[in-house]
Amino acid sequence: MDKEGGRQVDTFLFQDDSLVMPEEGAPILFRGLSPEIIKKNFVSAVFFATGSPEDPLTAAYIPPKEPLPQGWKALPLRHWLSQVSAGTIMYDPLAAGSALRAFHIVQWRAESRFCGSCGTANADAPDELARLCPACGRREYPRISPAVITIVINDEDKALLAHNNKFADGMYSLVAGFTEAGESLEGAVEREILEEVNLKVTGIRYIASQPWPFPNSLMLGFACRCAGGEIRPDGREISDAKWFSRDSLPLIPGFGSVSRYLINLWMENSL
Repeated sequence: MDKEGGRQVDTFLFQDDSLVMPEEGAPILFRGLSPEIIKKNFVSAVFFATGSPEDPLTAAYIPPKEPLPQGWKALPLRHWLSQVSAGTIMYDPLAAGSALRAFHIVQWRAESRFCGSCGTANADAPDELARLCPACGRREYPRISPAVITIVINDEDKALLAHNNKFADGMYSLVAGFTEAGESLEGAVEREILEEVNLKVTGIRYIASQPWPFPNSLMLGFACRCAGGEIRPDGREISDAKWFSRDSLPLIPGFGSVSRYLINLWMENSL
């Protein structure tokens, strides 16, 4: 970690969707690396600020196919988050939140190299976290896409889990989807569940949220009750969906995701 004005400054190093860290002592608790260590081992590293003067945070990235020096490894960010939340490595919510923010900004900067209005190469705004077009003055801010994810419970206290076509074989999770323009979060919950599995729901309650930069989502977790209908997967996104009891669960998402958090609340009878 670096220090700036007495504050610790985390610098997370990324390659593609992975955190890059030393193999030895890759910290039980990883809070980032000092810029000096990164510069010494990675001449190609690109640095930039992702925080504010009040809350400094920096990130760096290296080219996707660049070989890592001996003694370094790349750990997929999703896997790291799962390890953190499962307790395989010590949990630090501040470190996890900082890594998620840094990764989100890394992707946004890569995708906002050019102005969306006139096509000129963007620069960084000097006064805030934004991209500034030197030709037309257009500012672009990090994109955040709200998405709902919902645990549906029926009268037998079973939970609805669905297999998305993008999942690994045997993996089931909760119904989720992006909020559309002009739509409330509750409306998105109702629509997604009806569209994807043909069920009507009631008693929609907000539970928790989680930044999920894969690529730029803010996941908003809800719980609700089934109000009727027969399960019928849409066949496009969802290939299978079933009611599961607590003692007959399939493969479910790992720790570190809001979907697992919601499922765990139901398993603990806390919903």
